[in-house]
This record gives sequence, C-alpha cells and structure tokens, in this order.
Amino acid sequence: MNIWQAIILGLVEGITEYLPVSSTGHLIITSQLLGLKDASAREAINAFEIVIQGGAILAVLGLYFPRFLQMLRGLLGRDGAGFMLLVNIAIAFIPAAVLGLLIHDLIETHLFGWQAVVIAMVLGGIYMIIVDLKIVRPRRFAGAGADGKEVTEMTPRDALTIGLLQCFSLWPGTSRSMMTITGGIFCGLRPAAAAEFSFLLGMPTLLAATGYALYKNLNRAAKTGQPNLFEQLGWTPVLVGMAVAAISAAVAVRWLVGFLNRHGLTPFGIYRIAFAALLLTLVATGLVNI
Repeated sequence: MNIWQAIILGLVEGITEYLPVSSTGHLIITSQLLGLKDASAREAINAFEIVIQGGAILAVLGLYFPRFLQMLRGLLGRDGAGFMLLVNIAIAFIPAAVLGLLIHDLIETHLFGWQAVVIAMVLGGIYMIIVDLKIVRPRRFAGAGADGKEVTEMTPRDALTIGLLQCFSLWPGTSRSMMTITGGIFCGLRPAAAAEFSFLLGMPTLLAATGYALYKNLNRAAKTGQPNLFEQLGWTPVLVGMAVAAISAAVAVRWLVGFLNRHGLTPFGIYRIAFAALLLTLVATGLVNI
C-alpha cells in the first residue's frame, strides 16, 4: 500500500465514521477504486480499514476530553452525573457487543455482498427521511428542539433503547451513527446531544472492533506463518492512515453537530439513496467487485 492510498482511506474513514452514511460502504468502494483488489492482500486491507478507526477514537477523545474527565470523576465517586453517563454508555454498548460476537461469522459469510450494502443504504436513507419529517422537524417548528434532554439527563432505559438500535448497524451499510443518533432522538435528546452520545458510545464500540480485528490478524499470522497487517502493508501506511483519520474525524464531528441543528437528517437520507445508486452503477460496470 502506498502512502497516498493510506491518506485517501484515512480521509474516507475519518469523514464517514461518525456521519450517518456508513463508513463500511465508502471504504469498500474507495479501496477498490484505488486498485487495492489483490486477493492475497485482501485480508490485510480489510484489517487496515478497521484498525485506522483508532484515529477516529483519538479524535473524539480529544474533542470530548472534558466529558471523559467527568466520567472518570464519576468512577471515583466525585461526580454523580458523570457516573450515570458512564453507566449509560456501558448499557448501550453491551447489546451490539454481545450480538456481534455471536453472529460475527454469519455476518461475514452472508452480508458482505453488494446487495446487502445497497439494501441497507436505501432503507437507511428512507428511514432517516421519515424520522426527520415525523420527529425532528415537528419538534424544531414547535420550539421543542432546544428543550430536549442533554446526555447527562439520559436514563438507563434511554441507553438500552439506543443500544438495541445499534444492533441493526451490524448489517453492513446500515451505519452505527445513524442508528444511535436516531435512537437518541427517539429518547427525547436534542439532535446535538444525540450526536454527542453517539460519539461517546462509538469509543468502546470502535475500540472493541479495532482490537478484535487487530488480534485476529496477528493471531492468524502467527498460526499460519503468513505476514501480518504491518508486515504486508507496512507500518508507515497504517500510522499515516490513523493520523489522517483522526484529523478528518475531528473536523467531521465538529461539522456534524452544527449541520444537524440547522438541516436535520433528510440530507443524509438523500445522500444514502444516491450513494446506493452509485454503488449499483459501479458494480454493474465492473469497476467495483464486492
């Protein structure tokens, strides 16, 4: 893998990870359009696309560092609101983590095809438009948007609702951010607060996915004697990809909060449907083979 390829993949990962548009679908297309189609390196590239999520983790850690300090104080018994936020993140994290471990192989076997991604993109787009028209916009026009809950006002029931909805994001192309942000809106959070909880919840979720992918790659390499991710692609592209993902994710997170407050979810719904049409075209013309 060349440095410029790592930079582009890092940009795509960072920009799309926290936007409700599916980073998986974008990375699949981007890696193939960049010419990363070599079957012998496919496993390493797949692992690379997950490992660079570490950059997105660092971006949220930096942007929301005061929140993490608040949760740390809560863990030490010095901040009740911080402790409840930590508990709620744990509650929301558990459903998808458990289900993901149970059906991970099933998902890889049956759902990593272009048909599954296209279906998820289209249905997700329609879903977001409906949520925006039926819930977000009526609240805004009624003046209720500013009166929504903050993340520190969430209940364990709210967290469980968001966690259960996050399970749908195990279907490739669905978007974890989409499900957790809309879940927060269902629970009465302001759009900006729903996005913030989605970002915070993304920390353990992405950390678990990144750690698991890295462990699998290194463990398989040790057992088979084949080169691991770093040996096959090089340390420099991996580190560069993570750094670029961190910077672009930080920009995307800052932009998303303001955009949701001004424009709602419909633009993302339209984009998802248009992206699905693009994916169909690329598959039909043979430019992308999923």
